[in-house]
Amino acid sequence: MNENRILSAFLGQYGFDSEGVGVNGIIDALLYDMECGLRKNSGETHGAMTSSHAMIPTWMLPPEMSPKNQSVVVIDAGGTNFRSCLVSFDGSGKSDISLLQRSTMPAIDRELLKSEFYSAMAENLAHLKNKATRVGFCFSYPMKILPDGDGEVIYFSKEVKAPEVIGTKVGANLAASLAAKGWNRPEKITLLNDTVAALLAGAANIADGRRYDSFVGLILGTGMNTAYIESGAIPKIAGIPNTPKSQIIVCESGNFNKVTQSAFDLAADKKTTTPGVHITEKMCSGGYIGQAAGEALKQAATDGLFSSAVARAFGDSFALTLKDMDQFLYGPYRTDTLLGEIATRGTDADYHLLYGILDAFVERCARYMAALIAASVIKSGKGAHPARPVCVLCEGTAFAKTHNLKPRIIGHLEAVLTKERHLYYELVSFDNAITVGTAIAGLCG
Repeated sequence: MNENRILSAFLGQYGFDSEGVGVNGIIDALLYDMECGLRKNSGETHGAMTSSHAMIPTWMLPPEMSPKNQSVVVIDAGGTNFRSCLVSFDGSGKSDISLLQRSTMPAIDRELLKSEFYSAMAENLAHLKNKATRVGFCFSYPMKILPDGDGEVIYFSKEVKAPEVIGTKVGANLAASLAAKGWNRPEKITLLNDTVAALLAGAANIADGRRYDSFVGLILGTGMNTAYIESGAIPKIAGIPNTPKSQIIVCESGNFNKVTQSAFDLAADKKTTTPGVHITEKMCSGGYIGQAAGEALKQAATDGLFSSAVARAFGDSFALTLKDMDQFLYGPYRTDTLLGEIATRGTDADYHLLYGILDAFVERCARYMAALIAASVIKSGKGAHPARPVCVLCEGTAFAKTHNLKPRIIGHLEAVLTKERHLYYELVSFDNAITVGTAIAGLCG
């Protein structure tokens, strides 16, 4: 029987469109949700629906000039890692990273009280004690950015367990914990999201001869998110004095819920600690996509689509990660990988179906990422001149390494942005972008 027909029938039966979700339809839904998020806080009713985009104002724009002859302590807390270092800028604005240390993110392994959480953070920074008067803190969890640069935790994702920390000011509490451990109290701790750090890094590292009309930050790693520069009115903060005319907005797009979940997504979602939220993140990001794809393989085995020898490997205890997926997609006939070894037990039809199922998840991710980027470019109101495109700084292991993902994103963007809307963009990535962007925020915020 034709393997392509089997694959399409299987995916369609469980609500996974084998032809992929229409990118323009996702863009329209995203733009609606983003506009709602600018009018009302996430979860507040706007018409018949509520916004799943928090659309968090940052009160920040890229600085006109990069820092020079200054140093700043940089913290990057996201996923399972807590990274910290010292970043120094020389007289030409070139950055140098030193005293880099990686440790485990507090509250990953067990639940912590508020005091324990901030104390653990301070302990992780002992090697940087009094090395600089300012701190840039990339805190990659949903938070409300305050006009003074501090951040108030809205909720935790990525399996962090610290409920007492929700609603607290990160900068103020960390400064108090550092002072309690003998530090000179920092002059300022500036909080920002990793998407903002990416955006700032893109704005600060422009190649000679290039000009950009605006900037977007995209993160696709353990989690996912976007940020862009909004130049229009933001109704939900209209009454706040000294509101800037233009500022960076953190979208919190991983929580976008105007999407169609397949049976595989729903099954994987139920097994997380936060069922029912972070819907798009769980469909696309590196921390979750393997779980949904694993559910698809188990269902295909249950339905008798694999040979018996292969099907036995996909029992209830089977677990899959994005790394496992990539190893197979990059080298299907390797025998030293999880899926490669399983496939050797079967037939050519098993290889075809296994590859097709995994590749369908990558293709869907590409469509959503292209839609997220396109919506941010459209919302910025910039990019109409081909010589001055919108710079999209893309960060995250899932973006950089997932098999065949980046060229597919570009292909969709060329269709929906350049050809259909005559809007221009450039995807940019470089080493240590988040660290450099956080340092800039710490010194210029």
